[in-house]
Amino acid sequence: MQTIIKNIIQKNSSKIMMVVLDGLGGLPVRGKTELEVADIPNMDMLAQNSACGLHLPVAAGITPGSGPGHLALFGYDPVEWQIGRGVLEALGLGIELKKTDVAFRCNYATIEKGVVTDRRAGRIPTDKSRKITENLQEKIKNIGDVKVIFAPGMEHRFAVVLRFPEPLEKGSADIKDTDPQKEGKPPLDVISQTPQAERVAKVVEKLMKAVLDIIKKQAKANFILLRGFSQVPDIPRFEDLYGLKALAIATYPMYRGLASLIGMDAPSIAGDIKEEIDFLKQNYKKYDFFFVHVKKIDSYGEDGNFEGKAAQIEKFDRDLARILTLEPDVLIITGDHSTPSLLKGHSWHPVPVLLNSPYVFGGLCKSFSERECTRGELGIFPTVNLMPLALANALRLKKFGA
Repeated sequence: MQTIIKNIIQKNSSKIMMVVLDGLGGLPVRGKTELEVADIPNMDMLAQNSACGLHLPVAAGITPGSGPGHLALFGYDPVEWQIGRGVLEALGLGIELKKTDVAFRCNYATIEKGVVTDRRAGRIPTDKSRKITENLQEKIKNIGDVKVIFAPGMEHRFAVVLRFPEPLEKGSADIKDTDPQKEGKPPLDVISQTPQAERVAKVVEKLMKAVLDIIKKQAKANFILLRGFSQVPDIPRFEDLYGLKALAIATYPMYRGLASLIGMDAPSIAGDIKEEIDFLKQNYKKYDFFFVHVKKIDSYGEDGNFEGKAAQIEKFDRDLARILTLEPDVLIITGDHSTPSLLKGHSWHPVPVLLNSPYVFGGLCKSFSERECTRGELGIFPTVNLMPLALANALRLKKFGA
């Protein structure tokens, strides 16, 4: 699809905006989903005049991570382009990665008697987490001839980059996560899955020992869980594929990292949706495509907080009025995956989407929700088809063939 698109792109002055409400989709609790319970007059109004539907980020029954979910939204086949979360996290935290590097994402965690009792160390505050991470960097600069780079993140998260003295073979980052994914279980061992990864795994084991010797007396952040071991891939640039100069507006590093990887401008931004919209307005004339990421909806879903997730959806809807004043030619509101609070995690369920432009049928949905979107003109479709639809509605695609 990307090859076809690249050959029929035409440029104009249209603006395309994609707002990603992380983990938007849900499941009924007492008969209704979080979207159905939420008071969202602005999104409901848009849905009535938009092309609506549901999209599948990977395939039917497959639960996507955030990376694959966003790649699909940007039109990249997430099966073809499997990018580790460590690379995304490190890029988002401002580390320029090289072919000599292996990156991975870390969570501070709480461990008692060999069992993980809190995978997020009580969602340790960012300022305290940063101090611990900076102390680690001060005390651990190298493991043998391998340089160690620590990058503080938000709350319990940080990233680590291992910089080897020479370029690494493909497969050198094929190491299993050590995160058991559930409390009440012991952390997993560092296990290499390819011969090329064995050397890296040994370095990781030594690094783990050095880190734990330093943090073992912390009240909550007394352990680290490692996830998303990865190397930098060669991936086509967003602007080369679609002819769009793109700006990513996201406060969480992983999403900036993904955007940066495909060539979007992705500056660091602090705050919440208010600050994101302020930044959007300041830069609106400079770009053709805007990716606006809203995180907290997903966080409440993962915590199993149904009311909290609904409240975050309502909060965005109130702020949406400020976005609408910009009058983008194409406005998309959707999620990268579903995170039902009922399941306390990502799920395989299709994700609601609305696409607003002058060139849609509309009039099929009364409101914006999972069930209403089944009535929409888009039906249930692969997420990778969303970018072509956006480009077509922005009149940025020429006719294909004679």
